[in-house]
Amino acid sequence: MKKHIPYALKVIVASTLLASTSVSTVLMAADYPNRPVKFIVPWPPGDLEDVLTRVIAEEMSKETGVPATVVNKPGGGGVLGATTVAQSRPDGSVIGSFVVDLVTSQVVGGNAPYAADAFVPVGIFLDYPFVLATKSDAPYDNLSELAAYAKTHDVSLGHFGYQATPTTITFQAAKQLGFEFTSDSAFDALDCSVLANGDAEVINTTTQQILPCLDSKDVKLLTSFTYGRLVTNPEVPTLNEETGISQTLWNGLFVKKGTPQAIIDKIASIAEKALQAPEVVKLQETTGAGVYWTNSKNAQKLVDLDYENAKKLMIEAK
Repeated sequence: MKKHIPYALKVIVASTLLASTSVSTVLMAADYPNRPVKFIVPWPPGDLEDVLTRVIAEEMSKETGVPATVVNKPGGGGVLGATTVAQSRPDGSVIGSFVVDLVTSQVVGGNAPYAADAFVPVGIFLDYPFVLATKSDAPYDNLSELAAYAKTHDVSLGHFGYQATPTTITFQAAKQLGFEFTSDSAFDALDCSVLANGDAEVINTTTQQILPCLDSKDVKLLTSFTYGRLVTNPEVPTLNEETGISQTLWNGLFVKKGTPQAIIDKIASIAEKALQAPEVVKLQETTGAGVYWTNSKNAQKLVDLDYENAKKLMIEAK
């Protein structure tokens, strides 16, 4: 015979379980990290997300006494590294340092074996100084002149992959200006050697990757994919100025969905403190990068917005 459990008792049991879960979550966060932490950077070492993630990992090690290391895992336009995070345990022991594409255009394009909601943002911390760059002796000095030149000459493009947001934007800008690149190739790293070796005549990269050849004046910038002109190169027009195209290009920390909020908050607290370091300020002055901290809730709003933007860009690119 089925016994009837009084409603009041059900409420007491449910409340007790809820309280027990809350206490368990708080204790888990207080004990976090209780094992070595890995920050996965899905690109080769050296670019801005790698440098800044190492600053955050170092701060975590210093504050907690538990080793925190950066593991570079390039491949598949960053999808390989992101997949590692998607397959991890939701306990904050594996943290992804992701560019916008990995939770937007790579998912929209069907290149990722995970869903867009497989992760929860800890926070967004970087606006990339993405640029189009070429050798200093190229017969064009901005995007409009490149467009005119490319209508009668062959021009090759180097990029980070077809589903990378900057690549999509670059092709959209070219289409709008009435030209096409004769050929294009994807690279895991787009540094000075790509231009010097003639692997591509124009590259879509970040200022961090080409700092040596910018300092030596061997390379020049045609346009920047930033909201305002770069503080390091105020003479270079933005893509928005030349075409009206505007799109956010950011990087943030992500953990697997299901990670307790208390752990997310602890990671965020450490990261926000780390990004105030003097070397980070110097990096901004040197590269024109935008370094800041956007919390988990606001970061999720930006992810959702850019996911919709990625769908629109994919449609317009067809």
